Amino acid sequence: MMDSVTTIRKAELCDVPAIFDMINHYALERVLLPRSLTDLYESVREFTVAGTDQRAVIGCGALKFYNQDLAEIRSLCVNPQSQGRGVGRRVMEGLLAEAERHKVKTLFALTQTPEFFSRCGFHEAKRERFPMKVWRDCLRCDRYFRCSEVAVWRELTRPAVEEAQQEAAAVTA
Repeated sequence: MMDSVTTIRKAELCDVPAIFDMINHYALERVLLPRSLTDLYESVREFTVAGTDQRAVIGCGALKFYNQDLAEIRSLCVNPQSQGRGVGRRVMEGLLAEAERHKVKTLFALTQTPEFFSRCGFHEAKRERFPMKVWRDCLRCDRYFRCSEVAVWRELTRPAVEEAQQEAAAVTA
């Protein structure tokens, strides 16, 4: 029997090994870019995690701020054994709420799964729309000239969590 998700919370240092394992599982499948343990410890405050009642981390995602108006959702993933149970959606809702609290106007992501982001209110865009990302990360990436990631974006014009919950209700209705 699977543990149920009990919390969506900010990551703690003790969560980093589980985050590392999840991200690098998908990096081996070339779905996510790999992240080092050092990088994850240094950026742990950017992460939101989904935990079970046994405090096992079964999902994660990070919110990277570029300026007062723009942030990126990064490293969003769910433990393979927990997929299909709404864990990714709940992590996304936590990241949207955090972006709202910080009054971010635009969120973007580069993803191999644009369908998931579309269900969360994101729209496809050209990667060049986000030059800070391209100059900071993409140009140094070994996949730059053969990148298959899709850029997606979302304007935050009304409470994001409310909107995500309404969209989820419409899909399940």
